[in-house]
Amino acid sequence: MALSFKGLATSLLGNMVDRYAGYFSMVKDSLPKADIKIAFRTYMSLVLLFSSLSYVFSLIATIVVFQIIKLPLMQTVVYTVFVPFLIAIATFVFLIYIPYQKVSSRRKNIETNLPFVLTHMGAVAESGVPPYVIFKLISQFEEYGEISIEMKKIMRNIDVYGIDPLTSVKEVAKKTPSEALKQILLGFTSTTESGGDVKIFLKYAGEQALLEWRMRREKFLQQLSAYAEFYTGILIAAPLFIIALFSVLNLVQGTFAGYSIIDLMKITIYAVMPILNGVFLLFLRGVEVEM
Repeated sequence: MALSFKGLATSLLGNMVDRYAGYFSMVKDSLPKADIKIAFRTYMSLVLLFSSLSYVFSLIATIVVFQIIKLPLMQTVVYTVFVPFLIAIATFVFLIYIPYQKVSSRRKNIETNLPFVLTHMGAVAESGVPPYVIFKLISQFEEYGEISIEMKKIMRNIDVYGIDPLTSVKEVAKKTPSEALKQILLGFTSTTESGGDVKIFLKYAGEQALLEWRMRREKFLQQLSAYAEFYTGILIAAPLFIIALFSVLNLVQGTFAGYSIIDLMKITIYAVMPILNGVFLLFLRGVEVEM
């Protein structure tokens, strides 16, 4: 069913995707890094198809709703025109954003685990085993998250496709979402090809990665104190002041700028505050350093 739906989307909208592919080159680059196993042409065809379907369904839903809820003609026309359009745009943007979000998530996971993976690889390399054994061992550790997935790709290229280990490492390095892991993999291959000591390279790379991770963590912990002060001042003290101000205004006059003071208080408490807290939590989620 899924395959037929993908085929339908590609057959209907594939030519349009080819025509405007240049505008979405970043999506094309993000798909392999996000480990989304869908061709760019198919993915963009699905995006356009889902956006079109969301417009059609939301248009039908809007018409049905306004058959039940009677509004002035002008408002009905405006809502009927703009609501489906906005929903279609939101659907399009959301689907376009998915690969970027996935790339960002994988990059963060890789860079969090990278110092510990390099330390592990360095310890294994001390025993004198070949690169194949090192990559195979790391690929078996699910605790390393996305790095183990990247290592499994290296092993797949070697075991299934018959590619030599160094070429396989280079291929995976091209598509990894983490620039740090890419440099490590390319450094590994260049060190091996030039006859350098892989053990020294992995030891040095592990120490550098661990130092950088500790610095990022310390910087984030320092920033948390500033974020806490911001939260206390803007999202705790300021709303209390506003509610107190509204209470005083309600005693003096029942309205403010044409709106009921009680309604403004309800909007502040039940809408504005939850939204601001949600935005703040999303911000923290975006800047946090995984421990």
